Amino acid sequence: MNYLIGLIFLAFSLFPSSDFSADPPKINPERLSSSLKKLSTFGKNSAGGSDRVAYSGHDIEARVYVKELMKNAGLEVSVDFAGNIIGKRAGKTPGLKPIAFGSHIDEVPNGGDYDGPVGSMGAIEVIQTLHENGIVTEHPLEVIIFTNEEGGVIGSRALAGQLSEAALKTVSSSGLTQAEGIKALGGDPSRIGEVKRNSGDLAAFLELHIEQGANLHREKLNIGVVEGIVAIEWWEFTFKGFANHAGTTPMNMRKDPMLPASRLVLAINEIVISYEGAQVGTVGKIQAYPGAGNVIPGEVKLNLELRDLSSEKIWTIYREIEAKAKLLAEESGTEVSITHQEVASKPALADPSIQKSIESAAKSLGFSYRYMPSGAGHDAQEMARLAPMGMIFIPSKDGISHAPSEYSSPEDIANGANVLLQTILSLDKSLK
Repeated sequence: MNYLIGLIFLAFSLFPSSDFSADPPKINPERLSSSLKKLSTFGKNSAGGSDRVAYSGHDIEARVYVKELMKNAGLEVSVDFAGNIIGKRAGKTPGLKPIAFGSHIDEVPNGGDYDGPVGSMGAIEVIQTLHENGIVTEHPLEVIIFTNEEGGVIGSRALAGQLSEAALKTVSSSGLTQAEGIKALGGDPSRIGEVKRNSGDLAAFLELHIEQGANLHREKLNIGVVEGIVAIEWWEFTFKGFANHAGTTPMNMRKDPMLPASRLVLAINEIVISYEGAQVGTVGKIQAYPGAGNVIPGEVKLNLELRDLSSEKIWTIYREIEAKAKLLAEESGTEVSITHQEVASKPALADPSIQKSIESAAKSLGFSYRYMPSGAGHDAQEMARLAPMGMIFIPSKDGISHAPSEYSSPEDIANGANVLLQTILSLDKSLK
């Protein structure tokens, strides 16, 4: 008997006790649901939506609550000059760069309760779980709640050194300029340059987010491993014909620019779907001039937006659309000119090793998953300028977002937070 006890003691002396732990640490789903529910009360309107737009009184009140949660989780909390809320937790190994993660809490007018808050409250819950379990990572950890994501990824652009003086003068949904809004949050726009981080200052950045599309919901999958955030390019097509009286100009004598413009809209759809992949093309705006019901238009403008992870593919598709537009103009006796507008955003690819860590975390927890692009912009796209980036998606019911009916289940939210937790612990071991 004494011999057996001796063997047991020997085994425990040779192997750390953590190796005998059957289950990894898990977040508290009830607490996470409670924090999300409480956050949703700041700005809730009579239609059931959220009016917690950036810089509003609702936003300011919600930030007080969020900072309290962060402090209670053991974070050292501060507000930087861009208004970002930064929560820091020390690591065990000196000299290692922080692993950062977080999202935003501001919403579009009459928005939902999950776009941004899931990643923000999920990040704080991860820290709370580590705190309760006495787990200290090798790397320092940073939770970042970004300023005004919905109004132009303002906080993350500041961290990436991409927030210009002109951007600070633009007016936000709250009616304040970005500079005025940042001041209202406790920032200092005159010192915005001091917020800038350099490439390599962070070991990695992660963001948990609702998908805002219906892929995971439709396919009944738990987790989306984001491959990257798509590039967005815009063009304006102007077809010119000859304005004339709608009643007295015979059909065979018209130079109607609406005809090639409308045919181009149909052609754009056909061309975009002819390519393999998840690229999308949209015509969301058409204007006819002079714009009277009894006048054949003399000019028609339409806007084209293309999105894909590959800028090269976007331009390949565009060139085919451009050729089609010129052919349609020639056939209709009209003229077409095309203007490439300012680049809306460049692609931000997720780091392959982080993607694999997210996949491994999902597998270890028994969750189904798929790799997918993000068709919407996020703070992570700016943070990708600074560090290897990864994103974790959870299902959005019916793909609805930016609306009061936006919804992700408590179970899906908890799944995403647990994947975030396990990914952070994995990266803490693998990253230098």
